[in-house]
Amino acid sequence: MGSDGASDRVLVLNPVSGSEDHVDDVIELGVQHGFEIRKTEESGDAKRLAREAAPDADLVAAAGGDGTLNGVVNGIGEADELETTTAAVVPAGTGNNFATNVGVRGIEHAFAVIEEGRRRSIDVGTADERLFVNSCVGGVTAEASSETTSESKAELGVLAYVKNTLDTIGSFDSLPLRLETAAGPNGESARAWEGEALFVFVGNCRRFSGSRAAQANVEDGLFEVTIVEDAATTDLLGGAALEGLFGADSTHIVRRRTPSLVLDSRRDAVEYSLDGEMLETRTLHLETKPTALRFAVGDGYQPDPDDGELWPISVSNDGDR
Repeated sequence: MGSDGASDRVLVLNPVSGSEDHVDDVIELGVQHGFEIRKTEESGDAKRLAREAAPDADLVAAAGGDGTLNGVVNGIGEADELETTTAAVVPAGTGNNFATNVGVRGIEHAFAVIEEGRRRSIDVGTADERLFVNSCVGGVTAEASSETTSESKAELGVLAYVKNTLDTIGSFDSLPLRLETAAGPNGESARAWEGEALFVFVGNCRRFSGSRAAQANVEDGLFEVTIVEDAATTDLLGGAALEGLFGADSTHIVRRRTPSLVLDSRRDAVEYSLDGEMLETRTLHLETKPTALRFAVGDGYQPDPDDGELWPISVSNDGDR
């Protein structure tokens, strides 16, 4: 406890995330490790509880899924305590994608990481001033996100949402988008793309690939941006063709690497998912906050998952238009 009775360690617990059988274990372990437990009860509580805790706490942990962690990070940010408060994750959701990417393998392991693990300063993404740590996804409806099974997510990763949408409604309204990226530090030039998109993915810690937890470099100050063009719809209808979308010879994928970008819809507002939390807008401004958040990471976390080699971005259909 701090001198004024405030706790140095606060754990924000979402009791209804995942299969909901984690609550007793999290509380028991949290108390053993000196945490004050604060439970969420309604939407927005994770952010509010973290915002209230961050000015006094040295460490704020999120026990839940990616959405709970998103709320906690936004709360720390709203309190203007990103530089002074360490964040941690106790994975208790269905996906737990971010936790996997930072080397946290489960609830008990999370507390071991908090006590013994490294602290790394990682990038945070901003989307119209809202923070996200893992990814921002456009073109995936809220219904598809909520209805996609955990098994499908495990098998297909991000693309599971797209496949679920196609399987459910048999069609997908393409997004008439314009994308503008900024110049990057490794010779990436500022570029524009305009066309009909099936799907747009902006990865901070998460990479667009066929695996559930493909980690992007989250300490390089850059987003990995992937656009799946609308022409890919027919390919997606066959499950076996899904993996083909990730090949370097795909003609329906546009990739960029950039510190910031603007996504502008030429028609209606687009629904974007920030770590599973929804945001609807016609124009979205995204920017990285390089190494802005101190985070407790496990031994499995790779600061440079590509081992010094830039992950290939260019594909055959990557020209400006």
